[in-house]
Amino acid sequence: MLGSLRERYQRVMMPVGAAIAKTGITPNMITMLTVFVALITAWIFYAGDLLLGLAFLIFTVVLDMFDGAVARAAGLSSKFGATFDHTLDRYAEYLFMLGLMMGPVGAVAITWWPESVGSSSFIPWFWGFFTLFGMIMASFTRAKAESVGGMKSCTVGIAERQEKLLLQIAGILLLALPATNIWRDALSYVPFLWEFFVTLDITNILTLCIVIVGVLSHITVAQRLLYARKIILASEQGVKTDV
Repeated sequence: MLGSLRERYQRVMMPVGAAIAKTGITPNMITMLTVFVALITAWIFYAGDLLLGLAFLIFTVVLDMFDGAVARAAGLSSKFGATFDHTLDRYAEYLFMLGLMMGPVGAVAITWWPESVGSSSFIPWFWGFFTLFGMIMASFTRAKAESVGGMKSCTVGIAERQEKLLLQIAGILLLALPATNIWRDALSYVPFLWEFFVTLDITNILTLCIVIVGVLSHITVAQRLLYARKIILASEQGVKTDV
């Protein structure tokens, strides 16, 4: 969905990329800086400051836009650069999730944190790994379809990276800003539902958003496999396609 806006924002970012390229900074330098900032972001989440961590997370997204803009503006785009960028993007995703799974230390940022219910971290480890693996496998499936399968593009899916990122940002804001646990408050009128989600260890709105991201990611894997099967089989049988 939001991926369809990629060409538009790339045009907008061209002047910015050209300005940065004049400083001698290369796309790979920006990519490495992105991972360094992601590491700081993970530490901030671990320390318990969701809003500051979110600010740094958004900064990494901006940096990720810059490296592509510089590559296009300076004519530095390369297959290795794209591979390097996509690989380190996965490390950044891992660091974000790791920080949220490990934090907060002593529930510093959230005084209402329900110690008596569910996990003592922002995101339970099970759901964090469930989502992280789904996100990685969605990227892996695309990469394999395009390399081994010989497809030009395999970006189909119920949600792309942009939508998943927006869900994570929304979950962080909804967990950090309200004075109470709005997920628990929303289900307070239906006690059996709250008990059900407690059993699943989904006791705050951020965990709920992360679980949705995980489900969407695993659905995307299935969609990409089915799409790749269709296109690759058609190609092997000599049927002309646009992909």
